[in-house]
Amino acid sequence: MDRISRRSFIRDTVATSAALSLYPAALKNVRGANNTIRIAVIGLGNKGPQHVRIFHELPGVRVVALCDVDQERLDKEKKKFTDRNESVKTFRDVRHLLDQKDIDAVAIIAPNHWHALMGVWACQAGKDVYIEKPVSHEIWEGRQLIKAAHKYNRIMQAGTQSRSDVALAQVFEYIHNGNLGNIKVVRGFCYKRRPSIGKVAGPQPIPKTVDYDLFTGPAPMDPLMRQQLHYDWHWQWDTGNGDIGNQGIHELDMCRWALGQDQLPKSVISIGGRFGYDDDGETANTQIACYDYKPAPLIFEVRGLPYRKDANGMDHFRGIRIGLVVECEDGYFAGGKGGGWIYDNSNQRIKQYTSDGGSGHNANFIKAVRSRKKSDLNAPIEDGHLSTALSHLGNISYRLGHEKTAAEIKEMIKTHSLFLKTFGRFEDHLFANWVDLSTNKAVIGPRLEFDPEKEAFISNSSFDSGFWANTCLRRDYRQPFVLPDKI
Repeated sequence: MDRISRRSFIRDTVATSAALSLYPAALKNVRGANNTIRIAVIGLGNKGPQHVRIFHELPGVRVVALCDVDQERLDKEKKKFTDRNESVKTFRDVRHLLDQKDIDAVAIIAPNHWHALMGVWACQAGKDVYIEKPVSHEIWEGRQLIKAAHKYNRIMQAGTQSRSDVALAQVFEYIHNGNLGNIKVVRGFCYKRRPSIGKVAGPQPIPKTVDYDLFTGPAPMDPLMRQQLHYDWHWQWDTGNGDIGNQGIHELDMCRWALGQDQLPKSVISIGGRFGYDDDGETANTQIACYDYKPAPLIFEVRGLPYRKDANGMDHFRGIRIGLVVECEDGYFAGGKGGGWIYDNSNQRIKQYTSDGGSGHNANFIKAVRSRKKSDLNAPIEDGHLSTALSHLGNISYRLGHEKTAAEIKEMIKTHSLFLKTFGRFEDHLFANWVDLSTNKAVIGPRLEFDPEKEAFISNSSFDSGFWANTCLRRDYRQPFVLPDKI
């Protein structure tokens, strides 16, 4: 962490947790502790109610407003307040919520395509922002969020909860201090079962409780072409970013943290496809991406299919299904949320690290809102942007790719031994799911050169792969849901 030392981070996180446990006595001497932080939660789907509960339980915090485009979800969450004899305002249109003067901060838990626009609007309305992962739907949006937070002097926390994980901070400090020698490669994993979302023959009816115009927001106003409106938007490009940008963003953030990198890589290449079923999903359910960091690369893997056809369980790499493996000269770390083990090169356990997995992340945001110090944040928007952008880089390469046979792909990546071996395991995994890449083809994207300073792809001629990649840095916005060019 470049803003505070890891040792200070660990010390302060433990101290904060202890102080909160002694509330109200311990908080009487904290700056601003007598002023209640009034927060609104926007988006009440899968994770929204969890954030409502967490913020509701924090000392000195009051959830004063809820927002969702689905009236059914809104009513369900409001009832919990009514049952406790507590008041809460409800809104379907986020713009009306942001007009309220009695809201200090917002937590954005809406679908991905809304994140950046809501975040910028909230800053302009004078609200501090907790923004769930991925913080953006495209790379350009992340930089706009940073500009907005700076211009309007807002506290903005990214929802990468592992940044508040004490165990991971300790692990990476141990590695960065050279205890395992130099890092050779960092591998991230998102092996998470994702079944088919089904296939429809035509446009589907919109649930009567949903304002579809508000749901669609900045995305194209197209008919609903999937069985389920909610959640399955993750697997269509207009609204989601696939699992590399859904679950995978957490592990990508851990990987970048482990590498100690505070910028984007100089190149990326991705291979993948949607295998095992034919449905309305567009994003890859099996994907690998290689990020050319120096001196050690980052290799990421997504698997949505089980370890073999018709099984329930998932594959693992050195015991890890969702997490990371940091391979060093003298051993490796295998773990993820909540910690893990340091091993030597003989696979013998050396040291274990454990924690609660960063459950104090929301409290850390509130601490920074009170102090007005961005340096108090464990996951400032700058870090959220970079880790989110890694998922976008992988997807851009994949989306610009072409189908090739396994033999052709191996020939194209033969000079990168680590990535070649990763593709070999990719091929074996698909074969176990009755997908033979000698007859089926995978998509291999171009190796895209990237300028981390400009946050743009390098293009050497008109309409080369770099040119087309640059057209993927931002979307066309639907009026009036437009993210402004000038913040």
